[in-house]
Amino acid sequence: MFYGLSKFFKNILPKSLFYRALLIVAVPVIVLQLVITIVFFDSLWIKTNKGMTKAVVNEVNTFIKVYSDETYDKNYITNLFSVYQDLNIEYVIDDNFDYSYDERWFSPIDRTLRRELKSKFSSGEFWFDTIGYKELIDLRIKYQSGYFKFLIPRDRITSSSARIFALWITVPAIIMIFISLIFLKNQTRPITNLAKAAEKFGRGEEIEEFKPSGAAEIRQAGYEFDKMRKRIMRHLNQRSDMLSGISHDLRTPLTRMKLQVAFITDKNLANKLSEDINEMEKMLNEYLQFTSSSHLEKDEQFDLSNLLDEVIKKYDNKDISSSISPRLYFSGRKNLIKRSINNLIDNAIKYAKKVNISINKSNNNIFIIIEDDGPGIPEKEYNNVFKPFYKIDKGRADSKSSVGLGLSIASDVIRSHGGNIKLSKSSMNGLAVKIFLPF
Repeated sequence: MFYGLSKFFKNILPKSLFYRALLIVAVPVIVLQLVITIVFFDSLWIKTNKGMTKAVVNEVNTFIKVYSDETYDKNYITNLFSVYQDLNIEYVIDDNFDYSYDERWFSPIDRTLRRELKSKFSSGEFWFDTIGYKELIDLRIKYQSGYFKFLIPRDRITSSSARIFALWITVPAIIMIFISLIFLKNQTRPITNLAKAAEKFGRGEEIEEFKPSGAAEIRQAGYEFDKMRKRIMRHLNQRSDMLSGISHDLRTPLTRMKLQVAFITDKNLANKLSEDINEMEKMLNEYLQFTSSSHLEKDEQFDLSNLLDEVIKKYDNKDISSSISPRLYFSGRKNLIKRSINNLIDNAIKYAKKVNISINKSNNNIFIIIEDDGPGIPEKEYNNVFKPFYKIDKGRADSKSSVGLGLSIASDVIRSHGGNIKLSKSSMNGLAVKIFLPF
């Protein structure tokens, strides 16, 4: 039961911290105002209006009784009540007057007036209108062959304190909520900035000097994040520098080996040695690619469709079909995206004869699908192949020339752009690589 209630409230609560905090402030204020308003209307306004309405109805009833007494002068009685009781009285001869009326059921004035009139007159003997005049209430009481028309000042049956009370209770509440909005905005801004910085850093983008602000706990979290960021950047730079040094040290002897191979007279031996050297260079490039400092590249707006066309043109001698929607603009690091797509197409061509590439847009996502007719990958290995240096079958012919970084690099790049990459069985009975990028 409690779990169900907890889940229900989680679903209806706002996701944003700002709106949750605003809800914490606004709900008690609104509930308090409702309680005060209900108490006010029940204990003061309704009871006061009831007494005022009852007095006016008694005056009207008294007037009709005195008017019916033949011993009194009717004009004198009418003038007397009009002047001293503030009742504008007029007798109208009309046998066909309709005494039915449209009562506003949610109006306390109408409800109270109807209740008091029913205590003195029958239902078909009175009619009233509380909205026809701005400052007056039109009340008509059946009398003989016509009716009495009473124009009663509105303030005689309703108190103006309700409007004053509503003003006094509403204006401070609005001011309180407005002040709360400003305060909460200032308090949540440091958290929002920290979240944006963390998201930006997680995507591999460069962050300008981060300055923690806000409450002590938030500043502490900001300082710790900044220290962590600097530590990670220092580690990445050290790794890049180390790999650059290793690359420089290895390329020199590889170049010498190439030169020495050129002087070998045995062509079979020379070809085998050249293949080994080329494989070593390829593996070295993959290592460097994996450890490259991607954060140095800036985001830019580019046409993803044109980029995909450029990549496909490099494989003009391969059996590659494509279905590309034109003008799909995307903001990101162009070279990294290009490198990822290259890796995925290289991987498909390596194991398949036919490859199909498509790109399209749906809602707020761009979908890139690379399908092939190769042997595919077992479903249980779908998650493992994205791990660095992981190989499904170490006995495959090409395993020596690959270090298992292609899919890992592609996955890291796509995820750093807020997207996702998934594997499935293709319609060509091979492997389907599906890339999702936010548009």
